[in-house]
Amino acid sequence: MTFILGLTGGIGSGKSAASTWFEAQGITVVDADLVAREIVEKGQPALQQIHAAFGDWVLLDNGELNRRALRDHIFKDPNARKLLESITHPAIRQSIIQQLHTATSPYAILVSPLLFETNQHELTDYTLLIDATEDLQIQRASQRDGQSIEQIQKIIQAQMPRQQKQSLADDIVLNDGHLDHLYSHLKPLHHAYLERSKQKKAAD
Repeated sequence: MTFILGLTGGIGSGKSAASTWFEAQGITVVDADLVAREIVEKGQPALQQIHAAFGDWVLLDNGELNRRALRDHIFKDPNARKLLESITHPAIRQSIIQQLHTATSPYAILVSPLLFETNQHELTDYTLLIDATEDLQIQRASQRDGQSIEQIQKIIQAQMPRQQKQSLADDIVLNDGHLDHLYSHLKPLHHAYLERSKQKKAAD
């Protein structure tokens, strides 16, 4: 069995920069957000289930998911959100497990902004939190996405509090400088994860 690292961090924390660095070291990265988009593509069983549960309005004329309409609908209706999650979460989990277990790199990484919130950390052996202050998160996300400060604050408030993530994570990197500063913290961790991977393989 492959050693699996769970990588998480709030919006604007630098989680994506960290996962890109690990990929450059030859490590397989499975992105939960990407998987969530893939499982509702045209022809996928989850999309057929969503269509059956919600009706024709969730599809565009070309048969693809009307993401905006569905997002607006579940934002207003908590029960609709629960129904959608009951369809998508098992499909996401199944796809993540399959991709992680077919990884050929020394260890594999599951990147998920909601690693702890959705219990995806249960699929991992160890967790790494890329951490940043709320002020830095807002600054980075507003520069990158062009979203308003209010929108970013709502996203931050919807995610698990920073202190709680810190208490759950095995490793924490405070990403409060330039990218080189972040990479200098990731390098020794990468070597530690390679070692953990060897130990896990030896134990298996």
